[in-house]
Amino acid sequence: MTMISKRRLFGSLAPLALLLAGPAIAQNAAPAPAAAAVAAPAVDADPALWVVKDDDTTIYLFGTVHVLKPGLRWFDKAVKAAFDKSDQVVLEIPLPSDAEAQQVLLPRVIDPDGPALTEKLHPEKRAAYAAVLAKLGIPPTALDKLYPWFAAVTLTQVQLQKAGYNPASGAERAIDAAAKAAGKPVTGLETLTQQIGYFADLPEADQIAFLEEGVDDFDDGIKSIDEMVSSWSKGDPETLGKVMNRDIDKLPSLYKVLLKDRNIRWADWIGARMKQPGTVFIAVGAGHLAGKDSVQVQLATHHLTATRIPN
Repeated sequence: MTMISKRRLFGSLAPLALLLAGPAIAQNAAPAPAAAAVAAPAVDADPALWVVKDDDTTIYLFGTVHVLKPGLRWFDKAVKAAFDKSDQVVLEIPLPSDAEAQQVLLPRVIDPDGPALTEKLHPEKRAAYAAVLAKLGIPPTALDKLYPWFAAVTLTQVQLQKAGYNPASGAERAIDAAAKAAGKPVTGLETLTQQIGYFADLPEADQIAFLEEGVDDFDDGIKSIDEMVSSWSKGDPETLGKVMNRDIDKLPSLYKVLLKDRNIRWADWIGARMKQPGTVFIAVGAGHLAGKDSVQVQLATHHLTATRIPN
């Protein structure tokens, strides 16, 4: 995938791809070992938080990062206070069980009849693809039965894992667990099937471009992800948006599908929800709350304003 799509996956798409890459790897490759856990003191983070409110409705908007390194302390202060005040929690998707995830995912990731994935790549890209597999410790033919979109997702998941990122440390996991412990209902703005479809329904040529450009940008991938996490931790959505939107013109159709169109739909949902009383905590990928097409920008069409809450 291009760096723009890798950043979008990391910062704006729910954890489906990063959480679900594992089952396919298990069937098709020898998994790369996880980065060794290193004991370290917790690092304080103060991610951004917004609120939209009227006389009887309050909706908090919190931008998440779907995979984080262990030891980052962020679920406190203003974020925890907003969560505690809320009657309902809304994520991008309700987090599925492993069995639910595999049931929905596996029919969309394995190509039983097509040529081997390597054969689908342009000849001049095959050596670079093989080099990336070798760097990640994945056997040369291990992903050959995968559709190109999921091969790209798999490479990202393994690369992040090797760099110390862990889906179990992601913000959604913590928020979902806290909501269930507190007896708060958890719903989703989308379904798992929808989120898989954003990638699986891409034309094959786009999927191949998605994979090949990711191979080209592989060595710079973690540096950009680290920049995003740093901006998120500092509560700096402006810088986060700039990092995520680098090279945005390379895949305008993917940007529209993954970000802009979804932000419009979510702003519509918020506009409708504001007509009902109550307090809601919405947690979506931080990329949706940054940049020129953010949810906050789309809320203006509903004559709503999202106000930043100090940390």
